[in-house]
Amino acid sequence: MRKLGVLVAMFFLSAACFAQVAATNSSSAGDANMAVFGWESAVHDFGKIKQGVPVSHEFKFTNTGKTPLVITNVQASCGCTTPAWSKDPIPPGGQGFIKATYNAASMGGFNKTITVMANVENGFKQLSIKGEVTQE
Repeated sequence: MRKLGVLVAMFFLSAACFAQVAATNSSSAGDANMAVFGWESAVHDFGKIKQGVPVSHEFKFTNTGKTPLVITNVQASCGCTTPAWSKDPIPPGGQGFIKATYNAASMGGFNKTITVMANVENGFKQLSIKGEVTQE
């Protein structure tokens, strides 16, 4: 019985500690100095495209934050999509791009994501491409 009481006390103590950490992390004091993506659009619909013919779209953005925006990595949800991006820091008010090239090998509809890791709130932003692959 004593062990159960100690276990319950430790549980409540650890829950209180984690609650304090979460409250500290949610403050918005540091957010004012973060870079901010200002996307023209975060989704692109290719519509119907031909099988075997790669297609590309360039997502454009403006850094609407107060510090330079640094993209650390861009990753597609599958090997059929190849990303390219602005490698240099984007100053406040500056513009950049993420280019997604989709290799339309499989027939049917598709919906792929491109994850952009940067010094923005939450550390990333997801973009989306979609469409339908038809026969030539």
